[in-house]
Amino acid sequence: MDLFCGCGGFSRGFLEEGFDIVLGIDIDVKASKSFSENFPKAVILRADIREIHGGEISKVIGEPPDVVIGSPPCEPFTPANPKRMENELDRLYTDEIGILTLHFIRLVGELNPKIFIMENVPQLVEGELDYFIRWEFSRIGYKEIYLNILRAEQFDTPSIRKRLFISNIPIKLVGRKRRINVEDALKGLEDPMGIISCLNHEITPISERKLKKIARLKWGDSLITFKGANGKFYRNWIRLHPKRVAPTVMGGSRFIHPYENRLLTVREQARLMGFPDDHVFYGKREEQYNQVGEAVPPTVSRAIAKYVKKYLEKVD
Repeated sequence: MDLFCGCGGFSRGFLEEGFDIVLGIDIDVKASKSFSENFPKAVILRADIREIHGGEISKVIGEPPDVVIGSPPCEPFTPANPKRMENELDRLYTDEIGILTLHFIRLVGELNPKIFIMENVPQLVEGELDYFIRWEFSRIGYKEIYLNILRAEQFDTPSIRKRLFISNIPIKLVGRKRRINVEDALKGLEDPMGIISCLNHEITPISERKLKKIARLKWGDSLITFKGANGKFYRNWIRLHPKRVAPTVMGGSRFIHPYENRLLTVREQARLMGFPDDHVFYGKREEQYNQVGEAVPPTVSRAIAKYVKKYLEKVD
């Protein structure tokens, strides 16, 4: 089962490795619809996770899940958020969104799965947070947890993405040296300017003023720069280099096509995250972009699922 399931990027990799996806929980209406359409056999609970309890879930699915996965919102912890709270512990215990991480931990304790995996940015265990995350898991019976750092680009994902996967088992994965660049990732898609049959592949309208500006951008140049919480500057509306791996795809990320003066379509952006073309996204276009950027890349998820599957076969 998948907590904070979003559009189902984390679940997708497990599905492709033969797992039954029994349930997803998310409060977002359109993301929940995306999950439901992509996992028609799963129950979807569109609800506030703070109001959900393990007993209710057990009644719905009938038996305890073998594996619980999930991605609590990273906004309270990511340095890309200029409004991130200065005090590390406030991000977990005071921030209303940060507190959702504690509810993930609570539900894991109530469901007691064989394996749990929680994804977030590495800054979730920054400074004092390391001790308190471990302490919160120890309170629910998991005395030993593992902090697994994985880089998506090492697992056939055409974009850079360094993420933390906290679990009750060590996830020992060996990444590949081969990288998939932007040009290879986008290869074979229909021209969105013509008649298209591919889902989520419509052109995003841009004002004439912005079109003139992006026409002057070279590979790697960006139209927008903003300052994050740690004083570091971040870029958006980047013209992608065709022969390189794309930058990190976030919810608010928008990329300019390497050869054409337009934004990538949602489908092209989904390609950069390792989504297959039959994975559909619902909602307004901005919501679709957000669902893509906030997901766990299915390419990474599948590598994790393959490892978990072998682990379960050994212990069973």
